[in-house]
Amino acid sequence: MSGVWVFKQNGVIRLVENPATSKVLVHVPTNQKIRSYSQLERILTALGWERYYDDADLLQFHKRNSIDLISLPNDFSKFKSTHMYDIVVKVPDTFHVRDTHWERNYPSTGTLDGPDAQSKVLYVCLALGPDLPIKVMY
Repeated sequence: MSGVWVFKQNGVIRLVENPATSKVLVHVPTNQKIRSYSQLERILTALGWERYYDDADLLQFHKRNSIDLISLPNDFSKFKSTHMYDIVVKVPDTFHVRDTHWERNYPSTGTLDGPDAQSKVLYVCLALGPDLPIKVMY
């Protein structure tokens, strides 16, 4: 079971299963949404990642003294959540993936401006195994 649990002020709880939301990659230190590969490349380069130019179909980055390789489609419109999570894993504490629904309704200013400002949304990612952490965002 996955989805978004919506908790209303009146105590009503409902599960919206598999909401169709798109994702956005966020640079945590600046809270900026990554909107282009040039923006992403500037950040990765500043963190010591080097660009590889071997494959015309891919945008690739490698960090010295590491086995990690970030491979992205050459077209930013094909940049999907799997690519975003790959970056989050390989560059820890620097990037975060957020739902655009969350960004639209609950901006980083901390104010609620969604359609129902009295409700709070709790996102729960359930662990698939005993060693995996449970991540909760609210």
